[in-house]
Amino acid sequence: MKLLITLCCVLGFSLQSYTQQDAPSPILFIYDASGSMWGQLDGKSKKVIASEVLSTSVNNLPSNQNIGLMAYGHRQKGDCNDIEFLVDLKNNSKSNITNAVSNMKALGKTPLARSASLAINSLKKTNTKATIILITDGIESCDGDVCKVVSEAKASGIDFKLHIVGFGLKESETTQLKCAANAGGGNYYDASNASALGEVLTEATTQTVDKPDGNFSIYASKNGQAVDAWINVTKSGTKEVVDGSRTYRDSGWVYLPPGTYDIAIRPLEGSDIPGTSITVNMEEGDIKHKNISFDGGTLEVTATNNDEGWDTVVKMLDINTGKVVANTRTYGRTKTMEVPAGLYKITFQALVMKGNNTYFEIDKIEINSNETTSISHNFETGKARIGVKTSNGELVDAGVNFIDINSGKRITGGRTYTSDKSNPREFLLNPGTYKVEVRSLGAHVGHNETFTIEVKQAETVTKIITF
Repeated sequence: MKLLITLCCVLGFSLQSYTQQDAPSPILFIYDASGSMWGQLDGKSKKVIASEVLSTSVNNLPSNQNIGLMAYGHRQKGDCNDIEFLVDLKNNSKSNITNAVSNMKALGKTPLARSASLAINSLKKTNTKATIILITDGIESCDGDVCKVVSEAKASGIDFKLHIVGFGLKESETTQLKCAANAGGGNYYDASNASALGEVLTEATTQTVDKPDGNFSIYASKNGQAVDAWINVTKSGTKEVVDGSRTYRDSGWVYLPPGTYDIAIRPLEGSDIPGTSITVNMEEGDIKHKNISFDGGTLEVTATNNDEGWDTVVKMLDINTGKVVANTRTYGRTKTMEVPAGLYKITFQALVMKGNNTYFEIDKIEINSNETTSISHNFETGKARIGVKTSNGELVDAGVNFIDINSGKRITGGRTYTSDKSNPREFLLNPGTYKVEVRSLGAHVGHNETFTIEVKQAETVTKIITF
């Protein structure tokens, strides 16, 4: 959610910039309508997902943004030349794009190189500067080399920026696409589902050919491995967004005019390690780079009850501030939390059981970078079963309270009702001696009894009261 909000802020900045100058250079979408787009993701075909997400992205573009559309594989099977300009680059009607995409069939092959060549050559013929966004769910299937096509076009002086969005691709299938995006001065974006596709299209439509080349790059790593991280730039001391990007396990670039900026960097790969921020000053002509390390360690926690896995809430607190840095719920299994290296207090709060020993804490557990530290705690419980009935065996509804024998504090309570399922009523308690107060309710109201009971670890003690 935070990522989407930040992307919207970046988009809002771009919209403001465009309205203050001439109309931006056109954006040309190259849309995959190959047969593989009928494949399913999260219960929907990739064709439906891409159509819906692309329509949303187009509708979010500035009103003065010209948008073109090319598609491949939408008319017939097996034809590598099935490529067509559906909407001209002079178009400024968003509905022309959305209608064309929603009505498109998915039939044919994936001629990436031929599609890129046709798109780029059209720019050369009309002397048009444009941003090209190629969306594909597959690799080249017509013996072309899209990276070579793009590299040669750039070398010839054609003015364009190419982004490629891989939709549901495997990592092993992205090499040529990354090469082509890099050669085209753009980015390769990976999208595994509808949400990710929306995010990357929002970013790609802001990283246009009109935008100056990046002059500040950030490489984010964790324990020696590159990680995907979000970059958000604001004017120093303000909330005014200047630029934003993602590293995608590589260097992420932003453009910073001369001035001072606060840059927030946050890892995006499911870590409890918090983000960080830096302040940089840029002067005319500067090109700078910063390596950001999110090195951390892992805490492995296990909670048991009578030596069997138990559902427990475990928290990690900063030893100096007392702030909760990470937390998890074990559900009876071993869980891990990844945090920055340092000293922590660890707390265990067992669920379901009652008593004076359902909480445990350990001070000063040291977590080292790129290491796993394992800790465990075993809770102890026994069971007390309290039943209430009349002398002729009729079950009696009664309230039951357990009182700590030393402090006089109520530990837990419940009702027996008049069902075999709850009378006797079972209570899971830490071992110890308890005072038990029983008070009859309903038809047999008016009877009270108090007694003591000892609960032992892993044992069940039963007490039946007769009124």
